[in-house]
Amino acid sequence: MDDKGPQGLDERVAAGFVAGDDGCVEAVYQRWRPLVHALARRALGDEREAEDVTQQVFLAAWHGRRGYRPGPGGLGAWLTGITRHKVSDALRARTRRAKAAAAVRACRDLAPHPVAAARPELEPEAAVDRVLVLGELARLPPAQQRVVRLAFYGDLTQSQIADRTGLPLGTVKSHMRRALHGLRRSLEPRPLPAPR
Repeated sequence: MDDKGPQGLDERVAAGFVAGDDGCVEAVYQRWRPLVHALARRALGDEREAEDVTQQVFLAAWHGRRGYRPGPGGLGAWLTGITRHKVSDALRARTRRAKAAAAVRACRDLAPHPVAAARPELEPEAAVDRVLVLGELARLPPAQQRVVRLAFYGDLTQSQIADRTGLPLGTVKSHMRRALHGLRRSLEPRPLPAPR
């Protein structure tokens, strides 16, 4: 391997990084951290998230270092690819957090009955389940949402719902059946993807 010039030095540092040499790991971090951080900062627009992504990139690179194969752009291009994936993950996580927050707000705003109010004694898993159910409930058509809310939060029978809404009893039953079927389908556990 040619150790002369920046190309040779980069190849030597990359080989040391793959081998787990501490000095090379530090050199890789010092050399490419500014690039990785700048890419993350530009894509995310948030300094703290960019710092988290930068750490995730170098952690993923460390764990996947044996899979590195020199190519055009060398280690810098490889790290840039990892950065793109981690930024994408961060954006998806941001979207999930926003949806969960919206579901919590909807729960607070739409709860017609004290039973629907958040209870401090709920375990964290139960709270997450509640947010997921409320998020899926918010996706139902308005008529189905109304029937389900009156039944479960208002503790009304289907006949009482028909009286209160002016809908025929058969329509209330149809809305309830469709709503529960839709909720069950959307909340069923999905099989995990097969490992690559």
